[in-house]
Amino acid sequence: MMKKLLIANRGEIACRIIRTARRMGISTVAVYSDADAGAPHVRQADEAVHIGPAPARESYLLAEKILAAAKATGADAIHPGYGFLSENADFAEAVRKAGLIFVGPSDQAIRVMGLKDSAKTKMKVAGVPVTPGYMGEDQSLARLERMAELVGYPLLIKAVAGGGGKGMRPVADKAGFTEALLAAKREAAAAFGNDSVMLEKLIGRPRHVEVQIFGDSHGNVVHLFERDCSLQRRHQKVIEEAPAPGLSGQLRHVLGIAAATAGHAIGYENAGTVEFILDMDDLDEAGDPKFYFMEMNTRLQVEHPVTEAITGQDLVEWQIRVARGEMLPLMQDALGVSGHAVEARLYAENPDKGFLPSVGTLNRLRFPAEARIDTGVVEGSEVTVHYDPMIAKVITHAPTREQALAKLVAALDAIEVEGVTTNRGFLARLAAHPAFVAGEVDTGFIGRHEAELFEVTPPSPAVVAAAAGHWLRSLAAGSSGFSAPFRVNLPALTHSALWTAEGEEQRFTVAADGVRVGGELVAAEPSAIVVDIDGGIEARRKGRSWRFFTANPGWEGHSAAGPSDGSITAPMPGKVIGLHVNPGDQVAAGDRLLVLEAMKMEHRLTAPFDARVESVSVAVGGQVAEGTLLVTLVKADQ
Repeated sequence: MMKKLLIANRGEIACRIIRTARRMGISTVAVYSDADAGAPHVRQADEAVHIGPAPARESYLLAEKILAAAKATGADAIHPGYGFLSENADFAEAVRKAGLIFVGPSDQAIRVMGLKDSAKTKMKVAGVPVTPGYMGEDQSLARLERMAELVGYPLLIKAVAGGGGKGMRPVADKAGFTEALLAAKREAAAAFGNDSVMLEKLIGRPRHVEVQIFGDSHGNVVHLFERDCSLQRRHQKVIEEAPAPGLSGQLRHVLGIAAATAGHAIGYENAGTVEFILDMDDLDEAGDPKFYFMEMNTRLQVEHPVTEAITGQDLVEWQIRVARGEMLPLMQDALGVSGHAVEARLYAENPDKGFLPSVGTLNRLRFPAEARIDTGVVEGSEVTVHYDPMIAKVITHAPTREQALAKLVAALDAIEVEGVTTNRGFLARLAAHPAFVAGEVDTGFIGRHEAELFEVTPPSPAVVAAAAGHWLRSLAAGSSGFSAPFRVNLPALTHSALWTAEGEEQRFTVAADGVRVGGELVAAEPSAIVVDIDGGIEARRKGRSWRFFTANPGWEGHSAAGPSDGSITAPMPGKVIGLHVNPGDQVAAGDRLLVLEAMKMEHRLTAPFDARVESVSVAVGGQVAEGTLLVTLVKADQ
């Protein structure tokens, strides 16, 4: 039996596990760092134990502190969640040696599948197709350079440990190999404590399709169908869905069999995900893309809710039952798919600044009731530099893919967040993109459609009318008059006058950019979602946003100031790990100035224009705060 479950994690996944454990009558123990003392997962658990300072390496990544917390509270089981220690074989072994239940696979399975090179070797023996490449132990530069020539360019350098796109670099030709290799090794060492890499053939137009599997201690292994995770940015998943669109029934069946075969080959127990890459440019005789085993994640995935939605199963409950020694709740012939589900990861990040993470206090946080929201924050929570900046997972389910996507777009348009910048609008534009809705999916989708996803569009008369109607209703509710000037702030920071004509209470007339519209407030078509946010009004339609705010009648607005003064500042807190210029150097627009490491990722800062370096205010190894002056440039023509 399992009476008390300690959750060796934080945030959204900790809250998710607590919900299921409570429903199953199992008490829970949370652990927390200094930064998470007031976090929702701490308040929701039955007990909570402090385990150290904010940095994960001093708290959530210390197995001895987790085990001490379990002993102090009398917990008889530990759930690792995902990330942190979830795929650490030594931790799984230590938990079991301490006489506790580990809610996950055996440490042997984690060791075999945790390193991508050994996993591929095992899969090759089992008859599961693997991507051509080099997976050797010799990590010398000379050896890797020789093997790169044999694999052929373009190729992919990939860390053998970990995931999430860290320690991964595509290389187009021999000239860029060494620099990419060293960067991948640095990033892998920082993220996983292991700088070993493998080389793979780079597939030109790949799709990332993964299969959820479950095994028990009685020798049973089933799959719970596939998910498509092809919408990625820098190898990080952005939107996931289940089932994968556009696959033939035969290919779905073969992928499921291959994934279950992988599980049987290593005697796998508990939840796991077998990831495949589909080569959309290499089709078999039946017209299906060839597929290759990529890796196996020996844990619950971030995107598990879409599988729960289409199967009607609680995967955390499955994990707990299997860990208690029970047989799988259902066998393969009893499992089926109902409808379609999509999930978007709402992050505190700024798409307009290269998706740099945004830190701050969530002063306002509102979610729509029409979507499933998995989150580990509440209004007033802090988004810090110490952990992944995910605010929530937004999940929708409907009978068809088109309906599920439409529900997702509407849900994203309705979300209200103040205090940090988010990728909400970008996600909605992505989910509403006609090519994506049509099922034209591969991992290069975002890069290929980047111009359209960031295209600046003026508000249509219908959108202006929706905003005006909302504004006038607000004025009518709060005062007797409703004639006042206000402005619309377009995405490019240009400004257009918008005004209302005095008139009857139920009618309005507005004008924007020379377009004049009017109508009945009571009969206005809801063409946009309008929210009150940041002291103004924001109209949203399929991811596009237009900000309306009050202003004095004579105000003319201004354009946003760019980096024209030559002051290059830190976009976020971090550590300087590379400095590529010195005072007096001449640089061209786009030249690299320095590299900042933040949130375990490298961020390259480049020159915005041709210039001379006047001063450098930092050194390699230095820690900088957001807004710190790093480099001062003087334009070449000055």
